[in-house]
Amino acid sequence: MFVSESPCLSLAIARLKAAEPEHYAIWVLQAPFPGGYVHHDCMWSGELTQTWQAWQGLFSLRGLPDVPRISPAQLPQSAPSLTPMMATPSSSTQGTSYSSRLMQHLGISLWRWLFDGPIQSSLDQSQGIAIGQGNPLRLRLEIRDPDLIELPWEIMQPQPGKQAISLSQQILFSRTTSDVDPLPSLRPEQALKILLVLGQDADPSASGNSARSGSLGQPALKLQQEAEALSKILESSGEVDASDGFTMPVPCEVTTLLQPTAAALIDHLETETYNVLFYSGHGIPAPDGGLLFLRSDATLNGTELAQVLTRCHVKLAVFNACWGAQPDQQSQQAIPRSSLAEVLIHHGVPAVLAMRDSIADREALSFIEAFARSLAERAPIDEAMAIARQHLLTLYKFNQPAWTLPVLYMHPEFNGELIKPLAENVTEIPDHSPSWIGRQTPEASLRSLAAPSRVWRIHGGRMRIGSQDGNDLVLRGEPGVSRKHAEIFYRDAFLEGTAEPTYFLRDFSRFGTLVLDANGWHKIHHQEVPLKSKTQLKFGSSQSQALEFSIEDPFAAR
Repeated sequence: MFVSESPCLSLAIARLKAAEPEHYAIWVLQAPFPGGYVHHDCMWSGELTQTWQAWQGLFSLRGLPDVPRISPAQLPQSAPSLTPMMATPSSSTQGTSYSSRLMQHLGISLWRWLFDGPIQSSLDQSQGIAIGQGNPLRLRLEIRDPDLIELPWEIMQPQPGKQAISLSQQILFSRTTSDVDPLPSLRPEQALKILLVLGQDADPSASGNSARSGSLGQPALKLQQEAEALSKILESSGEVDASDGFTMPVPCEVTTLLQPTAAALIDHLETETYNVLFYSGHGIPAPDGGLLFLRSDATLNGTELAQVLTRCHVKLAVFNACWGAQPDQQSQQAIPRSSLAEVLIHHGVPAVLAMRDSIADREALSFIEAFARSLAERAPIDEAMAIARQHLLTLYKFNQPAWTLPVLYMHPEFNGELIKPLAENVTEIPDHSPSWIGRQTPEASLRSLAAPSRVWRIHGGRMRIGSQDGNDLVLRGEPGVSRKHAEIFYRDAFLEGTAEPTYFLRDFSRFGTLVLDANGWHKIHHQEVPLKSKTQLKFGSSQSQALEFSIEDPFAAR
């Protein structure tokens, strides 16, 4: 799959101030088909606000600032009527059931409010186009009313039993804003190059705080140990998993700064080449994009940081800091475009990952590990986000807030590509290259194992496979086969430094390709794997017909 080919549906929400206070407009900013540009007006209901307040009371980890809500003047004072399922008489079971149902209830309520009438129709048709192309649909949400930013839009789900939108790999969800500087020219990347910055872990001005100290002693030792542990997690994302011979992650290089001054941080960004900034430490909302506490005597706001990140072409900024995705408040009113994530996107940073609320250290580390590994495996940023969020939900459960906390903002011009997809990285010899003269491509073929057997020869060292016309092998009627599913190609043994000719299978489908080895069937998805002769393959589904790949003996005809 090529991320740049994925269709995109972009929505915007704005309050209609000239109308009633709770009157909103929702419209499509970008759609993959001409009829998708639709508009819808709706009211924000007291019932939805009541559900949101109940959700805050149960799931907010630190509590929110004492500010007026987006509710009407009169609100019901009781929690939503959600009768817990009585699986057992224990109070803990009832509490778990209620929290799960409340999580689901708010997610469904937000979905029904946003995707109403023509907006739902535009989504359905956009997703149909994406499925037809064998690609995911990118869904981006621009929230122009700062009072709505704090809502957990990531938990939206269409109905009970359906997946939350931010967990899906078929709909890649992110937030965005159209009030941006143009996206700068982005260099192609072949490795993860991360600048890891560890700052203060608490506001140094707070009384009785336990902020990390850069002085000698136990606090500094603890900070050093934390940096080493976090660096090891990030660097391990680039290691090949010995239990899975199909994964080929890119290298990951990590440079660590412990409580640097602002000048030292900027100097590292300007003198070295990084594609990811990772900050872990204390942060608070502020009018200029939040405030990061690098050390007791050094802070940096979002506007200042944005200048150097865009100048140095950093593609992704990750903040394990409280409130990075929340706007600041003034006179008990949210300030538009004031969150750290929004400010960085406004200035042209391609992608920003920040937290909606405080997150526990163990949860953050679990998320970072899964996210970094997916990036190293060349997943687009929004797809890696969905995979890491799934990991959090599996570990810490649906009825816990951990999986709802990370918020991803994407520049509207950015396709999510941090590392070049495998299909664009591989250097292959053109059919008529002068270096090809004097060497022959070993003959190879695919053979159906079901009767009557058929054989498809691989001509010129390449075969494209998919369900649409134009492929070298067209597989119609097979479940799960994408229009442009996979390709088999040859790399010259001389250039690769190997003694044997080497064919590879490259998958860029929606559902993957199954490969049979000594341990059984394994699925590869958006990966490249070497093929041995007599390897069996199934494209799209375990129910698809098995095809055997064979390489003819290059010495047989001599």
